[in-house]
Amino acid sequence: MSNSNHPNHVVQTRKLQTYLRWRNANARHPDVLAAQRRERARVRSEKQRRWGRPATRAA
Repeated sequence: MSNSNHPNHVVQTRKLQTYLRWRNANARHPDVLAAQRRERARVRSEKQRRWGRPATRAA
């Protein structure tokens, strides 16, 4: 919510509700989302990287 350019809370709330209605109407199928998560995990494992850990560099 920070860094938004809305003049007041009413406008911000309306924009947020509009977005949430759009997102819920255009939701992706859970099987597609699960397949995407598996693919991202496979790519990370090939790179031997994990979320939240910066890559270590040799000195």
